[in-house]
Amino acid sequence: MSEMDDLRGRLAALEAEVDRLREESAATRTMAAMADRDSAEVRTSLRGHTQVLNAIREDQIEQRQAMTSLAEAVGALVAGQVEHGRMLEEQGRALETLVTGQTAVLEELRRLGGKQ
Repeated sequence: MSEMDDLRGRLAALEAEVDRLREESAATRTMAAMADRDSAEVRTSLRGHTQVLNAIREDQIEQRQAMTSLAEAVGALVAGQVEHGRMLEEQGRALETLVTGQTAVLEELRRLGGKQ
């Protein structure tokens, strides 16, 4: 009977080992499912980040175009101001010439008025 007892002991040990392996297998499947769910969440999050980055990129492209247009407009305004300044200088010189002429006329009128 000792051989039978030995077989029964070995069978019980084997059944216990199978039960332990089943539990480990179930735990492993649970962990694999959790890891799969976690990786799916990470992929979803990365897709969201990618969409945000693409939206920011589009905004930056639009802003760069707007800045370029503004820079061109400011350049045109500066050129217009430079031209306006040049024209004012010309008018200033013309006014100086008129003032000089009027002063000469007034002096002549005073001289002529003083002779009478």
